[in-house]
Amino acid sequence: MTDCNTKNETALSSASSDSNVQVEAAKNRCKSVRDRIKMLPLSKINDSCKQTLIKLVDSELRFLSRLSLTPDFSGPISSNVGYIESVVYILQHPFVNGVSRVCKHVPLPSPHGKKCQPCSDSVHVDIVCTFDSSPVWFIVSDRNPKYISWLDTHRNKGLRRRVEKVLRAAWTTLALKPLSIVLFFSNGLNEVVAQKLRDEFGALDFEIKFSLDFNSYLEVDGDWVYVDARDKPSVFQINVEYTEKRVLTSDVACVDPFTASANLDLCEEQWGLLSIDAFCSLISTMRPALMDVAAAKPESMLGENLINFDTTALVALVSGISNGCAEKLLLATENEMRRSFKNNSEFVMAQVKSEIEYPIIETLRSVISGKRGIICESVHSEFKELISMYGGPREKSRSDQLLKRLLITPNNPSERLISLPTSRKIAMKNKIIFGTGDNWRAPTLTANMGFVRAILQTGMSLLTLEHRPCALIGD
Repeated sequence: MTDCNTKNETALSSASSDSNVQVEAAKNRCKSVRDRIKMLPLSKINDSCKQTLIKLVDSELRFLSRLSLTPDFSGPISSNVGYIESVVYILQHPFVNGVSRVCKHVPLPSPHGKKCQPCSDSVHVDIVCTFDSSPVWFIVSDRNPKYISWLDTHRNKGLRRRVEKVLRAAWTTLALKPLSIVLFFSNGLNEVVAQKLRDEFGALDFEIKFSLDFNSYLEVDGDWVYVDARDKPSVFQINVEYTEKRVLTSDVACVDPFTASANLDLCEEQWGLLSIDAFCSLISTMRPALMDVAAAKPESMLGENLINFDTTALVALVSGISNGCAEKLLLATENEMRRSFKNNSEFVMAQVKSEIEYPIIETLRSVISGKRGIICESVHSEFKELISMYGGPREKSRSDQLLKRLLITPNNPSERLISLPTSRKIAMKNKIIFGTGDNWRAPTLTANMGFVRAILQTGMSLLTLEHRPCALIGD
């Protein structure tokens, strides 16, 4: 009996010792993240936000100190230090700036127009800031992925309900309205739940934009020291404008607009027009063409961040190949491809394989985001003609959406480009298109590298951005 008691006491002592080690490790992490908060520059985050984070860390330290003083404590540690580390990790990202609030509630408007109390009907937003010059809300989770469910359970509220609530807040707020919501899961996310985010909310994987190793090392007093970097987080971006439009266009009045839109009995063509996809997300990142075309002149736009599209760029953006049809075409037989595209089947198949390896929409996201797009009248008329002749219903729908985001300018090529001798390689049509972009001080996005090379051979410098060619397929 004595031996049994001795063994139990030894086991309890060992468990208590392990717990104390964990508590001390968590306390050291708190002290480390506190130092990192203090080092955040005021040009990025104001002092009020820094104090909010420091208060959270101090509260966590007090909790851990109480645990360490508890006799025979042997239970698991439920600490928030990982969550605080994740928030600070995001704040250290070089693209994150203009942080206006951290770890605060955004109240939802009541049906009577009054603001709700923070704890009654509001949504917790971890970071309100700009990311790559666009207003963004970050929602951060440090939970174990196996405890994150899509729908509500008897223990937890589901992720779907949380996302719905955040989006409703984003739609209805004015001063803090974000362009997108970024969901940051520092410990990863179950792939089944991740796919639900993509399918129901049009969420895009954001890891490629959100560098995972930018703060592995930090300069401290002239030396580079290692700091904590999160291990393989899952990051998703949801576009606020297009989720709102999806609900508004559903024409279904019910309490839960997401359930309504998910249950709509839409034909395939209607769903193609209403769905939230990479194309919609991409063009929503462009600055809208709100200017008076008659009043807009190149000399008045020198401070604008412009990009000039030629016809090849517009076609690539709306093509079915770059908008979800590539994998279906890859599975088509050789006879099916020849029947659909005749002598161009090999050309189309080459574009399909290239698209699967390097998706055009995602490749062009960093090029187009935040810019105001322009096209000259020649490109506008040529593109409209191509779409009417070869575009399918979805390609036509995407072209309508794209043209609404662009400023259509008169043909107005720069003198230096129009003065070049016209030849087979330097055609007048291209001199007008590229010359108009040159006159507006805007780089031209193009797949016409033959013309670009011909210009370079004349010794003239010309601002251009290259993209891969992509054809209309009647999608």
